[in-house]
Amino acid sequence: MTTKELIQIVTTITQENIDVINKSVKKMSEKQLNWIPNPGVWSVAQVLAHLNEYGRYYHPTFKKKIENTRFTSTKEGFVSSPLGRSAWKSMKLGNAKNVKRKFRAQKGYNPAIDTGLMKGNEFETFIDQQHNLLDIIKLAENVNLRRVKIPISISKIVRLRLGDALLFVTYHNQRHVQQILNLRNSPNFPKK
Repeated sequence: MTTKELIQIVTTITQENIDVINKSVKKMSEKQLNWIPNPGVWSVAQVLAHLNEYGRYYHPTFKKKIENTRFTSTKEGFVSSPLGRSAWKSMKLGNAKNVKRKFRAQKGYNPAIDTGLMKGNEFETFIDQQHNLLDIIKLAENVNLRRVKIPISISKIVRLRLGDALLFVTYHNQRHVQQILNLRNSPNFPKK
C-alpha cells in the first residue's frame, strides 16, 4: 500500500470511531454504560477504559518517536513487516464487522481485573484521545513510516514499524467500537 493510502485508512477509521461513539455512547445513562450482559463480558465503560489505557501508552510513544526521528523523508510506498502485518491483521474486523480472532487483554489493560482503569470519564477521555490520534496521524505524514519503530505495549524489545503500529492501534480501536455497538444492540440492553 502507499503511505498516502495507509494515512487515509487510519484517518478515516479514527474519524468513524469518533462519530460512532459520539452518536451511540454520549447520551448513555450510568446504568447503560455499566451494564454487563454476562460474566466475563465487558460493559461499554470497561471497553472504553481498555481503549483509553492503550491510548495512554501508544499516543505519547507515537508522538515522541515521530518528533525525535531522523527519518524525516517520507516514502511513497509502505511495506509491512511480517510481524507488523500479522499484528494488525489479527485486529482487523472481518467483512461482516465480525471479530475473526479473540484475544485476552493483559492484566494491566483489563478493566475487569484492574478496576483502577475505570476513572469515571471514559467517554470524554476516549473522544479526546481519538482527536489526539488524528493529530498524531497528521504528524506521521512527514516521517518514514517504515523506518520509525514503535515498541509494543507488552514488550519494549519488540518493535513495529510506525505504519504497522498505527494500523494495529486503529484496527484495535475499531474492533472495540464494534464491541460497543454489539452491546448496545443486545436485546437486553437497558432502555435508560
